Amino acid sequence: MKILASRVFWGLVLIVGGILFLLQNVGVFQGSDLFWGACLGLAGALFIGFFVGDRQQWWALIPGMILLATGSLILLTSFVPGFNDSLGGLIILGGIGLGFLFVYLANRSNWWALIPAGALITIGIVAGLDQVVSDVTLGSIFFLGLGLTFALVAIAPNPAGKMKWAWIPAAILLIMGLIVFFASENLLVYILPLGLFLGGGFLIWRSLRSRSNA
Repeated sequence: MKILASRVFWGLVLIVGGILFLLQNVGVFQGSDLFWGACLGLAGALFIGFFVGDRQQWWALIPGMILLATGSLILLTSFVPGFNDSLGGLIILGGIGLGFLFVYLANRSNWWALIPAGALITIGIVAGLDQVVSDVTLGSIFFLGLGLTFALVAIAPNPAGKMKWAWIPAAILLIMGLIVFFASENLLVYILPLGLFLGGGFLIWRSLRSRSNA
């Protein structure tokens, strides 16, 4: 994929893009969005193709997905009637998040990539639902998404071994998400009684199990 390093190639892309922008601004041509959307998509495909040709170059997946997501958003916004602009954040952030997810799938030792992947996809979902659900519910989704991200880090296959430390932020974030959710649904008054009930049942179960093993 020497074309990625070719200054002539990228120079020609910029020159053609500048000409199209000029023609659009003077009312001669109305297709610069198509040009840039296609160019960004092609550039993204080139980066991904670079990775396919050499699986050690996992870094290429990140700019590849960024370019593909950006190009897709330009094309959708310009050529799909009734496209909801609020989905732009989901497409861009979700695309970048998928890039990091693919980095992990390409090499399981890159467990760290799961954190930005989960965080970006979660933020993208929150952005996409911004006009659909309440702010409190969005807060719940945010905490739950981050909690699930760390839970995935804890259980995902990893040559370095299980990341048990990830259960701590996972538990904290999941609990915060549930508290926010129950508060938004006016169900918080049931949490303490339910927690006491489950805690008591757990202690009784542990006591009976200890006696049976004695």
